[in-house]
Amino acid sequence: MIPKGKQVRIFCQGTPEAVKYQLYFEGHLFLQQSPKQHGRRNIAMFHIPAMTPLTAGQYKCIYRSKKLWSNPSDPLDLVVTELYDTPTLSVHPGPEVTSGENVSFYCRLGTATNKFFLLKEGRSPHPQHRYGNTQVEFPIGPVTTAHRGTYRCFGSYNNHAWSFPSEPVKLQVTEDFGDTSLAPTEHTSFSDYWDLDLVTTEAEFQQDLASWDHTAQNLLRIILAFLVLVALMCLLAEDWLWRKRAQEKANGASSQECRRRFRTQRRLNE
Repeated sequence: MIPKGKQVRIFCQGTPEAVKYQLYFEGHLFLQQSPKQHGRRNIAMFHIPAMTPLTAGQYKCIYRSKKLWSNPSDPLDLVVTELYDTPTLSVHPGPEVTSGENVSFYCRLGTATNKFFLLKEGRSPHPQHRYGNTQVEFPIGPVTTAHRGTYRCFGSYNNHAWSFPSEPVKLQVTEDFGDTSLAPTEHTSFSDYWDLDLVTTEAEFQQDLASWDHTAQNLLRIILAFLVLVALMCLLAEDWLWRKRAQEKANGASSQECRRRFRTQRRLNE
């Protein structure tokens, strides 16, 4: 679940021998990328600058090893949110109930849609869904303390394009009449919740990205050191050639001087 306008990075990992990766969007080739090697991990990163309804959908990746292409990866569904209107969410008989009661959430959207989703914060997004035009009911029950938490709903214009989230509704469930313990009351930002998958992905690959940067820096240092070494060798070679030419000139001048003196001496003797 990605809010409209946010950037996305998709990572695809193949075998160590992979030399090319392809990312497919809704069955069509979307991007190609060469891998980056980190140890035995062979990973390609695909960047989407801004999430829109045009980039929301199902993604798969494949990789090529030698001349053979792999089977497609498991599908990754990206949903864009924060589109159009904001629904309202209410709970009946109320936000404070006793374990064993039946509860219904009602999600209403001013503009007609065809599908609604109900999500609970702080867990992996496995949303309930119902079909309807402007309002749907999500029955839950009999409830237990496991149902405690904060809920929001969305209206959906298709499976991958959702509305803004509703305002949060906190459901508090007591164990029994003698137990007044409630769910934690601290506020959980839903924007943090829907970023959980991205944050998890970032955390999983942050070390890889840092290692790639570190490797690139080391490679740059090696290249610079090699260039400095080549330049030094060129200077030494040039100095050696200059000294050699100077020595040859000096030897030539000395030889000419000896021959001149020899001729002069012969003339004097004659």
